[in-house]
Amino acid sequence: MLLLKDHTSTELAEALADLAPPDRLIRQIHAAACRGDTELPASVPTVSPKLLEKIRQRVSTPSLTVVNKVVSPEDGFAKYLFRGEGTGQFEAVRIPLLHRPDDKKYVICVSSQVGCALGCVFCATGRMGFQRNLATWEIVDQVVQIQADSEHPVRGVVFMGMGEPMLNYDRVIRAAKIFSEPCGLAISGKAITISTVGVVPGIRRFTAEQHPYRLIVSLTSATVEKRLSLFPIERIHPLPELMEAVREYHAATNKRVTFAWTVLGGINTSRQDARDLAELTRGLPILLDLIDVNDPTGQFRRPTSDEANAFRDALREELAAPVQRRYSGGQDIHGACGMLAAVTAAEG
Repeated sequence: MLLLKDHTSTELAEALADLAPPDRLIRQIHAAACRGDTELPASVPTVSPKLLEKIRQRVSTPSLTVVNKVVSPEDGFAKYLFRGEGTGQFEAVRIPLLHRPDDKKYVICVSSQVGCALGCVFCATGRMGFQRNLATWEIVDQVVQIQADSEHPVRGVVFMGMGEPMLNYDRVIRAAKIFSEPCGLAISGKAITISTVGVVPGIRRFTAEQHPYRLIVSLTSATVEKRLSLFPIERIHPLPELMEAVREYHAATNKRVTFAWTVLGGINTSRQDARDLAELTRGLPILLDLIDVNDPTGQFRRPTSDEANAFRDALREELAAPVQRRYSGGQDIHGACGMLAAVTAAEG
């Protein structure tokens, strides 16, 4: 049985080639599934009922169950808790971009796994451990369901929810293709971002395949010793190997490399941290995203205002690269970066 939302339109056409369906019909079926339709249309003009019935017998349209939804009264971020066909629950976050009256839209932060095996020490998902990879349709349907529940269009997707996208590479890339297909969700490839904490083989494959999607690398420290204390993956893919892959990515794409830096008060906010980063990235065009840590356990804290300002000043002086502070919304509903742990509002 072919699962709609689990394949691109090209893959659907290939799988149904023995029935010789018109290309237009494949696009219609694909578009209907990505609009949230759970069944094929009863009839299609110029298509024989017999052909439509044969296709109906070959395809299925699974859907996620929405277990819970909570909206932040502070900033309008919305967190959705889903259940799919496999074990465990997972979350996605709707990020409102409503500051332009003529261009109100949402970006969806999607999950690619239930839990995560990488165990980054400040991340709630990492504390869950790994349960399973999500199927492509489970990734796609997060956006399909949220779009159906939303007042404004979804214009972007970030793979920065639960899980490490590069460890579910094939399904993540297929989902990104479905998001960007004109008969899928028609989201620009440039508005789709795939994040990694440093899975080098995934970065190299992403580079070789020349995808149009944006890449963000979670760096957070520019020294092996400090990264090792924060990211267990440093033992497998140490910083020199990671930077070699990142430089290969820039050389192949000529794109500025975006690094995410989770700001940990008292840990990675010194002038020496800024100097280390400048030395590590010398000659490499980068953009640095600063993200304040969100850790309800209290093990890690956000920097004080003075500490944050001093660090930004140091970065401006040492780095000679654009630095932006990314707003991490939905903190009050445990929907901010690093807080997703697949619990209901009552449990959270």
